[in-house]
Amino acid sequence: MEPNLSAKEVIMQIQELENRGNSLSKKQVKQTYPELMRSALYYYPSWLHALDVSSIS
Repeated sequence: MEPNLSAKEVIMQIQELENRGNSLSKKQVKQTYPELMRSALYYYPSWLHALDVSSIS
């Protein structure tokens, strides 16, 4: 299944959520932003890896 977001968009959305003070827990993001989670896991081996790449962890 192809992701709806590019790798760059994934990182930008993670950074935007962090800036807004939203929870970045895997469970919360999966429930609230399923497309973001699917796309992140398409490009990165784990949610933590996506957070590391976006310099948030």
